[in-house]
Amino acid sequence: MAALKKYPDELRERAVRLYRESSPRPTFRRLGEQLNVHPEALRNWVRQDEADRGERDDRPSTDMVAENRRLARENAELRRVNEVLRAASAYFASEIGPTRRWSCLHRRA
Repeated sequence: MAALKKYPDELRERAVRLYRESSPRPTFRRLGEQLNVHPEALRNWVRQDEADRGERDDRPSTDMVAENRRLARENAELRRVNEVLRAASAYFASEIGPTRRWSCLHRRA
């Protein structure tokens, strides 16, 4: 379940747009006070927007983070499936019994 967001998406988009379109650029503290947003949250939003636009290389884009999450979920599901298959394989191998496997190996030779 996703965590609750402290600030609505509309506020986030508006704050980033205001920062980018202002000339000269305001400080994060001043703009944060005007919008009633914590300055570090505002700074993170702007940095993430820059990463999404390809202007920064020090953090992954939003799309890349979503893809990594999807791949991690898929990887976890595949690990669970492999565990079930290993358990089933071990179960059916024990059903055959060691003597039967041994006799099957010698018949081929």
